[in-house]
Amino acid sequence: MNPANYKRIVLNSRPETDIEPTTFRAETLPFSSLEIETGQVLVKVTWLSLDPAMRGWLRDRRSYLLPVQIGETMRASGVGIVLKSLSKDFEVGDSVTGIFGWTEFAAMREANVRKITVSNGVQSVDFLNTLGISGLTAYFGLRDICDLKPGDKLVVSGAAGSVGSLVCQLGKRAGATVYAIAGAPDKCEWLEKELGVDRVFNYKSPTFHQDFKEIGFIDAFFDNVGGDILDMILTRLNKGARIAMCGAISQYNSVEAKGLQNYMNLIAQRGKMQGFIVIDYAKEFPVAIEELSRGLADGSIKRKFHIVEGLEQAPIALPMLFSGGNTGKLVVKVSEEPQAKQE
Repeated sequence: MNPANYKRIVLNSRPETDIEPTTFRAETLPFSSLEIETGQVLVKVTWLSLDPAMRGWLRDRRSYLLPVQIGETMRASGVGIVLKSLSKDFEVGDSVTGIFGWTEFAAMREANVRKITVSNGVQSVDFLNTLGISGLTAYFGLRDICDLKPGDKLVVSGAAGSVGSLVCQLGKRAGATVYAIAGAPDKCEWLEKELGVDRVFNYKSPTFHQDFKEIGFIDAFFDNVGGDILDMILTRLNKGARIAMCGAISQYNSVEAKGLQNYMNLIAQRGKMQGFIVIDYAKEFPVAIEELSRGLADGSIKRKFHIVEGLEQAPIALPMLFSGGNTGKLVVKVSEEPQAKQE
């Protein structure tokens, strides 16, 4: 039985620095307003992803996606179940993923929804993590930008996050020596004991910089943090080192990003520092998802979720990404999952 109303959360104002209590507002709308047309599906949202990139979407400036507009449902990747379909490609009960936004229900064009296979060893929420944008970002950034080879020394910043933790694991699978950077003792312990990285550095340690020098020079750096850590890494490059610029979470709440001092070492060491956006690899997603699914199924790829309950908690939980309050993938459980089709 369908509800009389549903909730969504919209952008209320643009924060200049940190996300504030007034940044978002909740709205209650009649369920009847979600009527769909031919070529559309109605989705009951079960899980939503919280990602650092969301902070950039709140800024009214040019980027790879248009900014979220004032009064618009906050953009977010999600998974859910098809409740109603006027599309030949989807049936009621299909598990799907798409950019549903912070809402309990979403009317979607069929072109903007992708059917997912919830197979043995896989959960639907994995499509917001290992089999979603986080995992695909790790996969393609490591493969194409870091160009990782067996025996390379790989450093990963933000290593306890959803992207970083998978980069660490894929780096080990590729035969690299993996060094992780995180900011809390429990995160460091998890990375070392559970994920098997070779050494973990707590960047909050007073001896961090001196300790890091003990590993010598490095071949690849997967950067999720930017700022001072990136600047330090630029002094520790081997000849031909590659840096994948995935994110700069240390700078997202700043009015102006901090500049780099040591970039000229890229010239001396013939290094490469390149940014990338994972949607550019969309045509290759199926191959990557198949490989990552095998790792989940056989247990060789591990994942960790930080779950918050209820759509109304999304605005409260989002700032955790910038304070280091989460370990693993931060997700919102919006509703209980109905019985989805299994294959």
